[in-house]
Amino acid sequence: MDGTRSSEVEGWSRLHGHDVSGNRLAVAWIGLVHVLAGRVHRVPPDVLSAAGVVTAAGAVGVALAGGRWALPACALVVLSGLLDGVDGAVALRTGRARPLGAVVDAVGDRVADTCLVVLLVVLGGPGWLAAAVGASVFLHEYARARAQGVGMVGAGAITAAERPTRVVVAAVACLGAGVWPGGTPWTGWSWGAVCLVLWAATAVVGGAHLAVALRRELRGRTWDVTPDRSPPR
Repeated sequence: MDGTRSSEVEGWSRLHGHDVSGNRLAVAWIGLVHVLAGRVHRVPPDVLSAAGVVTAAGAVGVALAGGRWALPACALVVLSGLLDGVDGAVALRTGRARPLGAVVDAVGDRVADTCLVVLLVVLGGPGWLAAAVGASVFLHEYARARAQGVGMVGAGAITAAERPTRVVVAAVACLGAGVWPGGTPWTGWSWGAVCLVLWAATAVVGGAHLAVALRRELRGRTWDVTPDRSPPR
């Protein structure tokens, strides 16, 4: 990596508490969002986070039209995923990274994830499986947040069930539904159903990976429950 790319990766790793310098896909992704961030650096990061949510919701609305409308919905899903990375890149490039911004970004991500789950139902996925998949997303992120709340530094592990995977699965469903509206080749299943099954499988693998990582990170830690005996002032 050159000096600029190295500093971008270092900044992302510091912001997320997880070193990704050895992950080629992550490094390539960080490079892409920083290139895009250079074009929109005047836009506040929170506005970009909100735009990502609106775009994900827009994908649901477009997909409701049915047929080939799934193709523009695919473009909106991809754009939503890009905005999710660009907001953080802009914050780093402009020195506007702050704790409140991280909370806004996290909440926006969960709303956008919910939109992606609804999108797969629109594309023919069963509601019960969508509910299970949606619950898995919140469980995954809640477990990580609670671990960080009791002292874990960073993400614990970058699993197969992270947000980029969710965006890719939803985009594939839209692309498939737009090109083959009759369902997946050979099976005839709806693209929403097939991609929900794929999402569920990655959720199981990712959840197991995260559970092992959280156990490793938190093992041996103790609570500080010593009462405060300092004299009153």
